[in-house]
Amino acid sequence: MLLLVFSIGSWLANPTQAVSQNKLSLAGEWQLRLDPDNLGLREHWWQAAYPDRVKLPGSLTENGKGNDVTLQTPWVGDVIDSTYFFADSYKKYRENPIKIPFWLKPVKYYAGPAWYRRQVDVPANWAKKRVTLNLERCHWETMVYVNGQYCGTRNSLVAPHQFDLTKYLRPGSNTIAIRVDNRYKIHVGPNSHSVADHTQTNWNGLVGDLSLTAEALTYIDDVQVFPNLAARAIKVALSLHQPRRQTFRGKIILQARSRQKGGAVLPELEQPVRLTAEETTITPTYAVANPQLWDEFNPNLYSLTARLVDEQGQLLSEKEVAFGMREMSTIGTRLAINGRPIFLRGDVECATFPLTGYPPTTEPYWEKIMKTARQYGLNHLRFHSWCPPEAAFDVADRLGVYLYVESPLWANQSSAVGTGGVVDDFIYQESERILKAYGNHPSFCMMSYGNEPAGPDQNEFLGRWVDHFKQKDSRRLYTSGAGWPMIPENQFHIHSDARIQRWGEGVKSIINQGTPRTSYDWREITKTSTAPYVSHEIGQWCVYPNFKEIAKYTGVVRATNFEIFRETLEAAGMGDQAEAFLHSSGRLQTLCYKADMEAALRTPGFAGFQLLGLHDFPGQGTALVGALDVFWDSKGYTTPEEYRTFCGPTVLLARMDKLLYENNETLRAALEMAHFGAGELTNQTVVWQVLDAAGKVKRSGSLAKDKVVLDNLQSIGNIQIPLAGFKKPEMLTLKVMLKGTDITNSWNFWVYPAGVDADAAAGKVIVAHTLTPDVVNQLQNGANVLLLPYGHVKKGKGAEVEIGFSSVFWNTSWTKGQAPHTLGLVCNPAHPLFAAFPTEASSNYQWQDLVSHSQTIILNEFPKNLRPLIQPIDTWFENRRLSLAFEGRVGKGKLMICSVDLETDLARRPSARQLKYSLLTYMNSNRFQPASELNIDQVKNLFQEETSMIVPAGNH
Repeated sequence: MLLLVFSIGSWLANPTQAVSQNKLSLAGEWQLRLDPDNLGLREHWWQAAYPDRVKLPGSLTENGKGNDVTLQTPWVGDVIDSTYFFADSYKKYRENPIKIPFWLKPVKYYAGPAWYRRQVDVPANWAKKRVTLNLERCHWETMVYVNGQYCGTRNSLVAPHQFDLTKYLRPGSNTIAIRVDNRYKIHVGPNSHSVADHTQTNWNGLVGDLSLTAEALTYIDDVQVFPNLAARAIKVALSLHQPRRQTFRGKIILQARSRQKGGAVLPELEQPVRLTAEETTITPTYAVANPQLWDEFNPNLYSLTARLVDEQGQLLSEKEVAFGMREMSTIGTRLAINGRPIFLRGDVECATFPLTGYPPTTEPYWEKIMKTARQYGLNHLRFHSWCPPEAAFDVADRLGVYLYVESPLWANQSSAVGTGGVVDDFIYQESERILKAYGNHPSFCMMSYGNEPAGPDQNEFLGRWVDHFKQKDSRRLYTSGAGWPMIPENQFHIHSDARIQRWGEGVKSIINQGTPRTSYDWREITKTSTAPYVSHEIGQWCVYPNFKEIAKYTGVVRATNFEIFRETLEAAGMGDQAEAFLHSSGRLQTLCYKADMEAALRTPGFAGFQLLGLHDFPGQGTALVGALDVFWDSKGYTTPEEYRTFCGPTVLLARMDKLLYENNETLRAALEMAHFGAGELTNQTVVWQVLDAAGKVKRSGSLAKDKVVLDNLQSIGNIQIPLAGFKKPEMLTLKVMLKGTDITNSWNFWVYPAGVDADAAAGKVIVAHTLTPDVVNQLQNGANVLLLPYGHVKKGKGAEVEIGFSSVFWNTSWTKGQAPHTLGLVCNPAHPLFAAFPTEASSNYQWQDLVSHSQTIILNEFPKNLRPLIQPIDTWFENRRLSLAFEGRVGKGKLMICSVDLETDLARRPSARQLKYSLLTYMNSNRFQPASELNIDQVKNLFQEETSMIVPAGNH
């Protein structure tokens, strides 16, 4: 609700026209009494002594109130992995002060009623006026008492709690007591981000605007604006209220103005009104000549002022609301704004506010979030099972960000919809409150009941919900729920099938299995959908924790999860590798997100995607899925400029059926463009180049495109590049650029010499699969031995670690160990092992086949100074020292152990063939000088005997 505040000076200057409305802030010091045993209602605490003090707006935690966190803290939210509570590895973290691994730890925790009270002096001129108490954002249930009298209760998680105190306040001193109860009140789902400790914390308090307002007894209660672009007008729904058994005569005056710099003030519209009922709604139409439309490229805003004037010309009530001239619709399977197709490029905002523990109600924080999202090429935010405060909508209006809002429920994990109980009622009540509070904002474009519902009757219930709100308020598009169900009533669908890693796929997903390529899309998945299809929570690719982030937690929570992970890494002797793990896993994460987004952009008729995420999720076991941390700050391994190459209004694409080549082949790429900009383009030129690792142009050309419409799958042309001229193994880059713009994109590919006989490079190296007595004897007497134990690694020594090409999906704790268990590789590209096998310090597509045919080896029992040459990065919950290749001295000999399959079908596995060739070439050189001494019995203990060879976990 927007309330206009008049200064005394303005009222004195024109008293007859001043609004009969004043505002008194209640921010400041309040008395406090905690009620952990829930005695306050029985013992009439609205009249009792309050021994403590707090500052409001704020939370108890911000004020340092509450209890220390213990093993008995009554969390709201599921802890899927219970090993923390009994495993020996966590024993010291269960001792006070405890550290927790599954989400951020509050500095103080309190769950229960808390009583807040203060004295308020009510001005004498407020007599015979309506007085309203406004509590902008509360968590969760509030009860209000004024001068000892009960004034009502509210339990909304989405909108201000407002109380009519007209009958209870008197001129002069008054006592207001507010009981706030943050216990889990209605079964919205314990992991709902509106209530869970996973994200915003289960806070108790009052935040945002705390005020009393006084206005005339006849007043404008609500203003809703419904744009009609075809008519160049708005329909205004005005809710008017007056005392019972009265008749009012006067007029409504409407006036709009553009909020743009130098914007016009539109003419006034007057309409007589005669009120006889207590509540009346009128719907005048107001013309908006030559409307400036609102969208992501031109977020033009208007203000509408509605004034209620009596017959004597006295201004009784006034409200001002912002609106935009925009209409949301669908065109086939596309979402559209103002009749123009759009493509959603979104992030999921899960109420992650590590400094406050609750959603900020002022604009600077939201400006950082939304400006950062735009810098990374996004145009959309989804609010997962919660609704943001007014400030978020205001900022999105100004910046042109499309918002998708949910009621505050994730009715799953023991909750459900469609049961006919209080949860169903609460969904409707909260949805109505959201629309009333925020419905005018042009940025508020989409809505659903909430996230991933459960319930056998969910389709019928949610179908009715969608139909109800489509008819009630057509200013936005509605769908049943995020994730599912796809029902006929939906105006658009959000579903999780169209992504490169689906829940439970493990190492069998498209990114982990098969030939690395850029030609796949989701047309087979979406072909039966007649409504726009938005892919649900794509990505979920993790990176290793950034331990430098720990120092940033100066607010209401501490990153004890990060402290645990850092300590276990240091205990494993790898503390100095934390930065390398972060950077290498981050580069792989970027590659995986690029693959996800480009697949969506390649799919015909696709409506968009919602990332999970551009920034981290601090709960559910700690999901480090963002290029940005929970503070929306960069982690340093990618940039907004890089993201915009594959995430923006205009993206250049290349369909290639393979990325690994021999130099007797030809690279073939079909170049395309996905363009969802402000308008069509004409006479465009796309320049392409092939660059070597040093950035030198090796091949180049250009293609003309006469017209670019608003669509994807727009063919630019095909390029064919014979690779015979590339004689050495190398990583190359295909780069494409839209001439005259900063729009560019690129893809790495690899060329290996054809016909290389890797085995011929063995020279004097003994290649063995097991350490037979004869092999050990030769090794101890000075031989160089390459041990290839793929398929022989024991369980407990690495066979149980499921290695994948991609990074960890979400995290291994919340998913109960879902594969892959690793976050890519780290290696030293300058090491002579890689002299004939081009690589970076991190995983890229040339490693996909290699890790897909490998077993990890755990080196925890070996001396800490033994570092692998090819090192998989383990999940931070385990922090095992993993290896795919390590070396050492045994007696007079030198041993290399590589647990990648370098034997099978090398004619069709050019990366494996080339790595074997490079490895053997290194071992035959005088640079093969291992530093570490290996105990041969310790090495032998890693592997099964040949007669009991095991099936490798990573073999698929």
